[in-house]
Amino acid sequence: MLIAIAVIAGIGFVGALALAIADRYLAVKEDPRIGLVSAALPGANCGGCGFPGCDGYARALVAGKAPNGACAAGGAAVATEIARILGLEAASVTRRVALVKCCGSRSETIRVGDYNGLCDCGLAAATAGGDKGCRYGCLGYGACANVCPQHAISITDGLAKVEKRLCIGCGKCVSACPRRLIELVPADATIHVLCNNPVRGPEVRKVCGTGCLGCHLCERNAGGPAAGHFTFSGFLAKVNYENPPTDEQLAAKCPAKCISVDPHWESAE
Repeated sequence: MLIAIAVIAGIGFVGALALAIADRYLAVKEDPRIGLVSAALPGANCGGCGFPGCDGYARALVAGKAPNGACAAGGAAVATEIARILGLEAASVTRRVALVKCCGSRSETIRVGDYNGLCDCGLAAATAGGDKGCRYGCLGYGACANVCPQHAISITDGLAKVEKRLCIGCGKCVSACPRRLIELVPADATIHVLCNNPVRGPEVRKVCGTGCLGCHLCERNAGGPAAGHFTFSGFLAKVNYENPPTDEQLAAKCPAKCISVDPHWESAE
């Protein structure tokens, strides 16, 4: 009995000694700044920075393999704190939020069929291109809302809407949209073109009552081509967010009613 107790105790002592030696000589030392940077990050783990979660981004920052300011959820405040921890210059961060470039709700667009499959935009688009007449518009089956970590997107009348207050600009909705009609835009921009259809106006009118006509009237009312507030892709007007317009009257002057002021950014229901 005593011999067995002694053997077990001896094995325990040797094991403890081996662990102590391993901890002393084989332990991998971690830079303490990793914990500090990780604590400074918001913990959203949205992946918008391009790394697997906030801890992955923190390790990359400390290793000098990632730029400061890539955390969309944290914004300028987090970038400033990280710069202080790592002894870097404060990064300039522009808050960006998701914009759904479509205002073609069910009441404004033509439907070319009835989709009765799973409620997912990707699957709907794979089924003969979806049930919406406009091949460039929002399908409204919530693929973007399903991946939003902040629940900032809702679906109303077959159209995705973003609540600006909740959006952290992670970009997951951008990747999830099969129509590629969601864009991250500066949060302080106020004028937006809510259309993604680049074809001629008469063709747009066949499928949507609020699609861009490509008439260039917005450009002319904003000072003409020289002012540089708008660009055009085919017959589709696009806001130049490097030099955005500020005249809110542009929305009222748009004959298609597809220019809006901070659209879809009211409180989500």
